[in-house]
Amino acid sequence: MTRDRRLLLAVGLNAIIVVVQAVFGWRAHSLGLVADAAHNLTDIAALCLSLWALRLTRRSPTGKQSFGYHRSGILAAQANAALILVATAFIFYEAFRRLSHPVPVEGSIVVVVASVALIANGLAVWALTDDGHDLNMRSAVLHMAGDAAASVGVIVAGVVILATGRFFRLDPLVSIGVGAIIAWRAVSMLRETTDILMEATPRSLDRAALLEAIAASEDVEGVHDLHAWSLSSHITALSAHIVLAGHPSLEVAQTVGQRIKDMLLHDFAVGHATLELECEPCADHEIDCLPVALTTRPGHRHGSHSGH
Repeated sequence: MTRDRRLLLAVGLNAIIVVVQAVFGWRAHSLGLVADAAHNLTDIAALCLSLWALRLTRRSPTGKQSFGYHRSGILAAQANAALILVATAFIFYEAFRRLSHPVPVEGSIVVVVASVALIANGLAVWALTDDGHDLNMRSAVLHMAGDAAASVGVIVAGVVILATGRFFRLDPLVSIGVGAIIAWRAVSMLRETTDILMEATPRSLDRAALLEAIAASEDVEGVHDLHAWSLSSHITALSAHIVLAGHPSLEVAQTVGQRIKDMLLHDFAVGHATLELECEPCADHEIDCLPVALTTRPGHRHGSHSGH
């Protein structure tokens, strides 16, 4: 089954869950079910975003969009996270109101509906899990696993209410817990998307190790003005100035540059690298060569590299 179909299947399963939970949650007066429905609704948006991003990455770059459409998914994720926080605020408000004025909850409906949701979420996890390492698909699996955990919490609350005929406050307490999960995801999503849009160094990239690996390459004397950023949640780009030993021919310089690019892709998953190869380091007065960092190999001359 293709990744597109896996995501569409998960979207369909979650759409059914949302409708059932919202309808029966309202009927059973269960804020826990309604909150879980909102939880699944946010994950439908996340799955649709994953599907959209998957399809956008297949579009060829254009003259205007030279890097393609990878950032479109990031902008949509930010808007989605903001809407999630608004929905969570409503859940918290209603939950605290019900803690002050408990409403009788039909535990049997809560248990049945939450159990159906747990099964559907389990099927979604199975459908999305594969042997690949695509971060987009792995994040979708994580969303579905979180849904399953939330359903377990709702089931526990429903069983307690059904068995005792009391403890109705447990239902809004569970909704607060589910809402906290949603809010935590939304804030985390806002932080990650903001880092990408601000072109921060990816959290998964060890910059010191990256500098050391480039500087340790054969025929390389140093590296400076290194910048690494994310085009999307799974595509990393990099630019750097590479100081080569001696005065190699253009053919030799290109060979060294390609060897470094292959190493960056294999060892650091940098899919797009732009390298400026130099025989001499940039002069201190050149504004394009920012004094970000410099790494030199032991034993190489480094007097002319000072200040970078």
